[in-house]
Amino acid sequence: MSGGYTPGMSEKGAAAQHAAGPSVTGRALAVLDSFDQTHRRQSLAAISRRTGLPLTTVHRLVHELERHGALARGADGDYEIGSKIWRLGTLASVHVELREVALPYMEDVYQLANDAVQIAVLDGLRILVVDRIAGSRSIEVLSKPGSRLPLHATGVGKVLLAFGGQELQDAVLGSLDRYTDSTITDAPTLKAQLLTIRSQGFAVTREELAPGATSVAVPLRGKGGTVIAALGVVSSSDNAEISRMVPVLQVTAAALSKKLAQSGLGEASRLR
Repeated sequence: MSGGYTPGMSEKGAAAQHAAGPSVTGRALAVLDSFDQTHRRQSLAAISRRTGLPLTTVHRLVHELERHGALARGADGDYEIGSKIWRLGTLASVHVELREVALPYMEDVYQLANDAVQIAVLDGLRILVVDRIAGSRSIEVLSKPGSRLPLHATGVGKVLLAFGGQELQDAVLGSLDRYTDSTITDAPTLKAQLLTIRSQGFAVTREELAPGATSVAVPLRGKGGTVIAALGVVSSSDNAEISRMVPVLQVTAAALSKKLAQSGLGEASRLR
């Protein structure tokens, strides 16, 4: 591998190599560092401009990172941070703290619902599932710890989107992928739904991400009242009692939010 220190290399040789440019690892990290809150999805050309690396180098590095799951390529050809990076992110101390604080409350909800209970945080234009408890009657769902799922097609995602900033909403509403026949891909329709969610304090989805699955979710607030996560239940679409979980989730969220605030978790940016 070029660009790295070789055992037995003299200090003069290592210094000369360092002066010649960053190592392969350094260039790969530069590619990853080019993604931020305002550059969540980028083309190869955009990555090249932001890193200052030649397009041919970016092309090689990006495809290697994609092969290992560190980057993911969207349907439009642009790239975003991949699932491997976010799975590693769940090991970060802030995610560990969030999971530890939330787990007893999630277990309480599970005892009542016997369905999948999950907690998620905002992650760019997607959600990151921080933790999930699967019930004995839970259907097979896509939300597993470390999963990155669309904001507009999940209950927890719609909550985070509804309470998110205008920039976030504009970015998501500008590109609404369809996952099932029930996925809302019309921006005005979804925008109106987000206003309702923000007003009523909970979100409901019905087979919008996967056939046969319905969900309800509520916001979790931290220090200062900032919405930093969402708590939700995923159940089978034929579960007529799913709406009864809304008040349960709201009461649980109020207690958990108080605990999160006491724990000092309050800045949404810390959980992204």
